[in-house]
Amino acid sequence: MFKEPTHAKPTHLMAVSALVLTLGSCAGPAPDTFDLTAVGARSPVKVAARTTRAQIVVPEPVSISPADGDKIVVRTQEGLSTLKGAQWADRLPRLVQARLVQTFENGRLILVVARPESKIAAQYSLVTEIRRFEIDVTTGEAVVEISAKLISESAGRIVAASIFTASVPGGAQSGAQASTALDDALGQVMTEIAQWAPRHV
Repeated sequence: MFKEPTHAKPTHLMAVSALVLTLGSCAGPAPDTFDLTAVGARSPVKVAARTTRAQIVVPEPVSISPADGDKIVVRTQEGLSTLKGAQWADRLPRLVQARLVQTFENGRLILVVARPESKIAAQYSLVTEIRRFEIDVTTGEAVVEISAKLISESAGRIVAASIFTASVPGGAQSGAQASTALDDALGQVMTEIAQWAPRHV
C-alpha cells in the first residue's frame, strides 16, 4: 500500500526563530552617546605663549584597553570597568586626537596643526599616550593623564617631553555626569599642551 510521506518539522527554522526572539528580548535601549569639547570652542583659548610658524602633525594617541574603545572607564577598588548605558561618540583616542587638533587651531599659536594623513610637510610630530581617562570612584574625581613627546621630523629625536594631568570632581552616577567631568579635565590638559608645545618648536 502506498503511504504518504511524513513531512518532518523544520526544526532548524524553529531554532533560528527562537534565537531571534531571544536576542530581541535581550536587547536593551541604545546607550547614551557623549562627545568631548575642544578648548576655545565656546570661549577664547587662554594661553601665554609665543606664536610659532612651525607645522606639526598629531597622530592618534596610543592607549590600551579599556580606554582604547568608546566606553567610559570607571576605576573602583576592584579595578577597571566601564559605565553601563553610556559611550563616547567615537573611539576615545580618535576623539582626543580630533579635539587636540581643534584646540591648537583655536589657539592660533602654531602655523599648521594637522593629522598625519593630511600629508603636510611637518617639522614636528606631537606623539601622545592616554595614560588615564577615567572616573575614579574611590576619590570621586575624573582623572585625565596624557604624556606628550615632540619629535623633530628632520633629526628623528625627541626635543621635549612632559606628562600632563588634571583631576576634577566627578562621579559615575550617570553618563552625563561622568562625561562632563572628564571633558573638563581633558580641557585643562589640552590647554597645558597647547601652551607647552609652542615653547619647544
